[in-house]
Amino acid sequence: MTPHANLFQGGAALKTIDLTSGRVQTLIEVPDGVVRDPEVHFDGQRIVFALRRHRDEDYHIEEVQADGTERRQLTGMAGVADFDPFYLPDDRIAFSSTREPKYNQCSRDHGANLFCMEADGANICQIGKNNLFDNHGTLTPDGRILYARWEYVDRNFGDAHGVWTVNPDGTNQAIYWGNNTASPGAVYYPRLIPDTQQMLCVFGMHHFRLWGALAIVDRRHGLDGREAVIRTWPTDVIDRVRAGGPFDCDGFVSVYPKYECPYPLSDKYFLCSRMTMRAGQLPGASDAQAGEEMGIYLVDVFGNELLLHAEPPGCYDPLPLRPQPRPPVIPPRRDFENREGHFYVADVYRGTHMAGVPRGSVKSLRVVESPEKRHWSPGAWFGQGYTAPAMNWHSLENKRILGTVPVEEDGSASFAVPAETFVYFQLLDEDGMMIQSMRSGASVQSGEQAACVGCHEDRRTAPPAPQCGSQRAALPLAWRRPPSRLDGWYGPPREFSFMAEVQPVLTERCVSCHDYGQEAGRKLNLAPDRTLTFNTAYVELWRKGYLRCIGAGPAEIQPPYSWGSHASKLVQTLRTAGTPGHEELELTPEEFHRIATWIDLNGVYYPTYACAYPDSLTGRIPLDAAQLSRLGQLTGIDFAGQRSYGRNPGVEVSFDRPELSPLLAALADKEDPRYREALAIIQAGQAQLDQRPRADMPGFVPSAPDQHREAAYAFRRQIEQRNRAALRDGDKVFDDGVLAEGR
Repeated sequence: MTPHANLFQGGAALKTIDLTSGRVQTLIEVPDGVVRDPEVHFDGQRIVFALRRHRDEDYHIEEVQADGTERRQLTGMAGVADFDPFYLPDDRIAFSSTREPKYNQCSRDHGANLFCMEADGANICQIGKNNLFDNHGTLTPDGRILYARWEYVDRNFGDAHGVWTVNPDGTNQAIYWGNNTASPGAVYYPRLIPDTQQMLCVFGMHHFRLWGALAIVDRRHGLDGREAVIRTWPTDVIDRVRAGGPFDCDGFVSVYPKYECPYPLSDKYFLCSRMTMRAGQLPGASDAQAGEEMGIYLVDVFGNELLLHAEPPGCYDPLPLRPQPRPPVIPPRRDFENREGHFYVADVYRGTHMAGVPRGSVKSLRVVESPEKRHWSPGAWFGQGYTAPAMNWHSLENKRILGTVPVEEDGSASFAVPAETFVYFQLLDEDGMMIQSMRSGASVQSGEQAACVGCHEDRRTAPPAPQCGSQRAALPLAWRRPPSRLDGWYGPPREFSFMAEVQPVLTERCVSCHDYGQEAGRKLNLAPDRTLTFNTAYVELWRKGYLRCIGAGPAEIQPPYSWGSHASKLVQTLRTAGTPGHEELELTPEEFHRIATWIDLNGVYYPTYACAYPDSLTGRIPLDAAQLSRLGQLTGIDFAGQRSYGRNPGVEVSFDRPELSPLLAALADKEDPRYREALAIIQAGQAQLDQRPRADMPGFVPSAPDQHREAAYAFRRQIEQRNRAALRDGDKVFDDGVLAEGR
C-alpha cells in the first residue's frame, strides 16, 4: 500500500472536450481511483498518463489512443509510484518514479527521480541521482528535459525547489532558474513558451498542494529572484518574489485565485486550471469543494481570463489535442557501464560569490557525497526542520567524503567521480579549510564529461576567449593532463560520524580539563558521554556558539569564508598560539584537520538515517516512552517539548556515566527515592545501549524495518542493473506483472 493511503479519495476521469460544440467525451473512467498527468504525443493521436485504479494500488503508466481505444499498461512494478509521463523525441517515454526507494530528509514521504523507458515499456532506466525529488518533466525545443527539482545540501527544506534541465540520457544536468530563490518557496509545472526564451510556470508553496500564482520567467535577466520574472497572475504577486531575505516557504499560500497545470499555446495565450471562485459553488459541487473548484481557463497577456469549462469536482491538466513539433534527438553521452564520469572546472575563482578570494588561495577541491535517505523513523527531531530520525543539531543530511583533488595555479581542476553519485564541491586552502561550498548537488553518468566555467559562475556566461594563437596553450592547466583521482579522507570513503572522526581528538586533547566536574568543563564540556539524542561535546559546541555553520541555511548563496572552519570560534581558539588555558595544546595536522573538516561539513553528527530505536521520541533514545515520561515526571523536564535545537536546554543525561547526568542535580538528596528511580532509568538506558548500540556507536545494527528497507533498495538496484544490461546488449525486459501482449 502506498504512503498515506488512508487519505486517498478516488473518483476521476480522462476526458476530451470540443470547445466549438461543448461536447465532452470520456476516454477513461476510474470511479475508485485517479487518472492524472496526461501528455499528448507529437502526432496528436496518443495520450500517455498515470493511473491509480483504487486506494490499495500504486500509480503506473498507461497509454491510450485519442479516441479512447487501444489502451495499454506500460509499467506495473508493485510498491512504486510512476507518474508525470511525457514523450521523448525518439518516442521513448520519460516519467517520475519512486523506483529507487528514498525518503525526503525532512519527513517520512517517498522521494522520486526521473526515469525513462522504451515506447512499449521495456528497459526502464533511471536518469538522475538527485537525493530527493524530481517531477513535472517536459521537453524543451532543443530536446532537453525541463523539470522541477527539490534538493538540498546545507539548505533549508522549504525553499530548495528550482527548475533544472537534463538530457534524456541523464547527462548535462544544469540549473535553469530558481535554485537560490527564497520566495516563492517552490516552482512547479515548468514549460517553455513557444518561440521565446521564456518559461511559463506556477509559483507555489512548500507545505500545500502544487498550485499557486501563474508566472512567466525570462532567465536572460537572471537565474534567481525578481529580475527574471516578467509577469504574474495575480499581477501583484510579483512583488513577493525575492532571492534572499527571511525564510517563508509558504508565503504564496494566500494567493487567490490559485492556478495549476499551465500550458502555453503561444507567446500570448495559455491554458491552465484555475479556481473558479473563492466562495459559492458550481451546480453539483459540495460545500467542501466550494473555493477549491478548478476549471479550465484561457489566460492571455492582455489581462483576460476566460473560463472554458468546469465540472465538479474539478478539471485539471488541460492540453490541446493536436500534432506538435518534435524536438531533435540529443545523441546519448552515457555508456551504461556503471563506471565513472569526469568533471572539469576552468577556473574556481570565476564566480558570482568568489569576491575577496585572492588568486592562489585555493589549493584543493573536496568532493563530498550527500547520500539519499533510505530509512525513516516514527520518532523525530526538529533541527531547523523536521527530521525523522534525528541526524544533526540543525541540518538534515549525512555526508560522505570521497576525497580531494588539486587545484592548479590558474584555478583549474579535473577529476574523476563515481557515476550517479550525488556530490557537491568545497574549495580548500593550504590548511585544508573551506573557503567556499557549493550547497547544491551534481552528478555525472558513466562515461560523461561535464565542465563548468568556475564556482558559482553565472551560467549565462562562457569561458574567457583564448589569449594566444595556440589552442593547447589556452587550455586550463588541469585539462591538459588526465583527470585526478579522488584520494579519500584518512581511509576509504565512509559516512561521516562525529563520534568516530572528531570525538577521539577531543577525548585525547581536551577532556582531561573539559569534563564533568572540572572547572573548564563548566564552561565547555567536551566529554564523549552519550546524551538522549547526541553526545555531550556535540551539544555543548553547538549550544554555546563555538561553531558557525550554515545549518539548514538560507536559499541565497553565501560569501566565501562566511561560515565553516574559518568563521568558527572553536577553530580560532585552536589556531591561536598561547591562548590562556591552552598554552600547551598543540594538535597534529590530522587532528586539526578532522575538527576543521567536520565543521566545514556543516557540523553533522549521525552517519546514517538508520536507527536502533526508531519508535523513541527522536528515533535515537534507548528509553521507551514510559521510561522517558517517568523521568520527566521525576525531574520536571518536558522532553517532548525539547526536540528542537532552539528549545533544547543542553546536556541532561549521560548514558556513559549515569550518576553524572546533570538533570539529577535537581534531586540533590541521593537517598531520595525519586533520585534513585531517576538514576535507575538512566542506568537502564545505559544497559540498553550496551546491548543494542545506536548509530553513533561501534556495533550498531539497524532496526528490523531499516534492514527491510535496505534490502528493498538492494533489490531495486538489481532490477536497475538488469535493465541497463538489457540496454547494453540490445535485449528487452519489462516490469514484473505487466503483460507483454500487444508489444
